[in-house]
Amino acid sequence: MASFAFPALYLVCISLLVGFCSAGDPFVNYEFVVSYITASPLGVPQQVIAINGHFPGPVINTTTNNNVVVNVRNKLDEDLLITWAGIQQRRSSWQDGVPGTNCPIPPKWNWTYNFQVKDQVGSFFYFPSLNFQRASGGYGGFIINNRDIIPIPFATPDGDITLMIGDWYTRNHTALRRTLNGGKDLGMPDGVLVNGKGPYQYNTTLVPDGIDYETINVHPGKTYRIRVSNVGVSTSLNFRIQNHNLLLAEAEGSYTVQQNYTSLDIHVGQSYSFLVTMDQNASSDYYIVASARFVNESIWQRVTGVAILRYSNSKGKASGPLPDPPNDQFDKTFSMNQARSIRWNVSASGARPNPQGSFRYGSINVTEVYVLKNKAPEMVDGKRRTTLSGISFVNPHTPIRLADQYKVKGVYKVDFPTRPLTGPPQMATSIINGTYRGFMEVILQNNDTKMQSYHMNGYAFFVVGMDFGDWTENSRGTYNKWDGIARATTQVFPGAWTAILISLDNVGVWNLRTENLDSWYLGQETYVKVVNSEVNNKTELPMPDNALLCGALSKYQKPQDISSAISTTLRSKGSKLFFTLLTTICAFISISL
Repeated sequence: MASFAFPALYLVCISLLVGFCSAGDPFVNYEFVVSYITASPLGVPQQVIAINGHFPGPVINTTTNNNVVVNVRNKLDEDLLITWAGIQQRRSSWQDGVPGTNCPIPPKWNWTYNFQVKDQVGSFFYFPSLNFQRASGGYGGFIINNRDIIPIPFATPDGDITLMIGDWYTRNHTALRRTLNGGKDLGMPDGVLVNGKGPYQYNTTLVPDGIDYETINVHPGKTYRIRVSNVGVSTSLNFRIQNHNLLLAEAEGSYTVQQNYTSLDIHVGQSYSFLVTMDQNASSDYYIVASARFVNESIWQRVTGVAILRYSNSKGKASGPLPDPPNDQFDKTFSMNQARSIRWNVSASGARPNPQGSFRYGSINVTEVYVLKNKAPEMVDGKRRTTLSGISFVNPHTPIRLADQYKVKGVYKVDFPTRPLTGPPQMATSIINGTYRGFMEVILQNNDTKMQSYHMNGYAFFVVGMDFGDWTENSRGTYNKWDGIARATTQVFPGAWTAILISLDNVGVWNLRTENLDSWYLGQETYVKVVNSEVNNKTELPMPDNALLCGALSKYQKPQDISSAISTTLRSKGSKLFFTLLTTICAFISISL
């Protein structure tokens, strides 16, 4: 027996030591217990998805190149995946947490995400990606700090504040799903939450008694970095702080040219950092407002989130009317010009010492062009669906990345059209074949009547142009080829287009989708497959040992065991004691061989 057992144990030891020693960057560890709780953010008791009993979940706080380990325990009554919006998962789409790359975590199971935030800084968030669950919560902030050796392009703030804003329904995600499956619209949201809480009672008619609201405590004269993410279902929100300027400093991992705004439109899935100086006289508290955009405000008044900014020397409660939003319900020109004004700070360092602008995207030749068009929901195969270029995406039972790994045929087709289909819409699992190290131009054409946000996993793309009307070849003459912002989520105005450029340097299978949760749920997405023909660990890490198997591979899925957890613990703790003990055991086994 020993002749077989000891060599096997020795190989295990060596593999663990290699894994341990190769992890030179620090680890940060989180335990997520995902469960339902009963909460009443808008005064109505409802089922909410909490993490560790809290809604929203904890803010993940890490630093460039750290290894992030998140053990997720699924205590819901349905499958679960967590995705990390804006985290690029360099070389590791295995950790991306969407149906095209990962099998879901079944109820009562746990699964450990283990990824590196390679060469990134900035403000992001995570959320559950399956079954419309984000509409019931389960989200939280994700901060990547600069390394000490890389200066930030502004004075170190006196504090750091994370705000999750988003529209909210008092129906839970399962009820909202039933509405969409029944072929109906969700209708107007019931309100807007700020950090999981309802509005301050600024108006006794609109806001009932007993609503718990968010209070941000600050000190006079100090400057705070306020990170704001729109984690809602489908509503664009205008964000503002009464009597305070918002100095924009960062957008989803890119430092921006610093500009003051009295308010900024934040669309679904977008994240920003503002520097806000507490320079008022504190005669009273101040309103923090997130209100619905491009709607009839007299009807949508309830869709307004209100939190409180409280100076330590405040002399009283906030009162009176809220600060006014932009007055342009039927004219989106102001909002588009505001979006165009957000520029890349080309001289600032990002995650690396070299300036952001040293990557001269405007001088790179485009290798492939895709025009992706969406329109209002339509009937496809007897069901009300959304489409992208005439295709309503069908998520496969076997994730695309797993199908490739195990050579499972017939799961998907790499035949997504470069231009919108001209025939009737169709249901299909059709994806884009991206050329590794290619440079892709994507035009997002919104022929719907509502605002759309588009997000791409695995990448930050360059937003180089947007305008009303239909995109044409001549539209390229308006592109910003110098300091267009690099980000993961961009808005596309109704009846308008947005052009993005993507440097396809991250191998994997990456989700390209609308962030509007209802449209995403109904099929408005695809994937971009980026393959290096020379398979090696430098461009894509191997499939993790704990990868779940489902669909055509479900028969190979073993019951859960603790082996992967032991390996993760050894590496993530980074403890000399673990290392010494492991080295001793391996030495003993080698002597015994």
